[in-house]
Amino acid sequence: MRYEPVKHILTTISYGGDGNGSDPFFVRHYNMNLYRGCSHGCIYCDARSTCYRLDSPGEVRAKMDALALLRSELRSKKKPGLIGLGGMSDGYNPEEKTAEITRGALALLSQYGFGIGVTTKSPLVARDIDLFRAIQRNMPAHVTFSITAADNALSRKIEPGVAGTRERFEALRQITDAGVPAGVWINPMLPFLTDSWENVRVILHMAKQYGARYALTHYGMTLRDGNREFFYEALDRDFPGIRERYIESYGNAYSIPVPGLEALRLRYEAECGRLGLAFTFEETNRIIQESGGARQQMLF
Repeated sequence: MRYEPVKHILTTISYGGDGNGSDPFFVRHYNMNLYRGCSHGCIYCDARSTCYRLDSPGEVRAKMDALALLRSELRSKKKPGLIGLGGMSDGYNPEEKTAEITRGALALLSQYGFGIGVTTKSPLVARDIDLFRAIQRNMPAHVTFSITAADNALSRKIEPGVAGTRERFEALRQITDAGVPAGVWINPMLPFLTDSWENVRVILHMAKQYGARYALTHYGMTLRDGNREFFYEALDRDFPGIRERYIESYGNAYSIPVPGLEALRLRYEAECGRLGLAFTFEETNRIIQESGGARQQMLF
């Protein structure tokens, strides 16, 4: 793993934190990426898009002096806020097992009274339950597992460097048993591959079984120059004939909704209702806000 120099760790999110349902995503005030690149090898990864100008996006690189920079930035903030981790690079990549940069960052967030929302594909996140609980004494903390395929064999084809689906669910159970709210992020939903109702239904039922509080999705994916070519090469290799269906259905569009989106949405929301899973960001953000200490009332 290489270390790369950077000037800062936190990026301010201008629309985060109002808590009234207007946020298009998880409530957060800052994004934090401690690493660059990713070893998951997901065939659909948007980070391969040429607009990001990332050199070797499949290689994990740590940000040099990340914890010292983070400490300085946290100390400079006038009031605490919620920080999102995992937007551009999974903070729980395999290197984190020994590097413990993410673990060090969580300790700093606890020390300075900041909240955390993690999105990950790795069961390694369960290692840091003690720090999530420490953060919760003052602020919200939550963990969201990215799940795309209920079947491990399919998951291995579309996410070859990722832990098995059941391993992620078992980590989710450890986290929810510790009192930290967690859920699943069924994203992307790949047309003709993972958008079948059977796949979606099984994921929702497993989420409930393993203690998830919410299950979110965007009913599709995105494709643009760079990641489109990589994705199509993977389809030709592992799913012959599917590429032609994409080209016929979507051309060079950026936004790729699943076929029959509205019908699937109705089934999805009805099933979540039966299972008691939140399925909107508005409701999920309320769950998150209720999970922290008294100081969170300053923020929302």
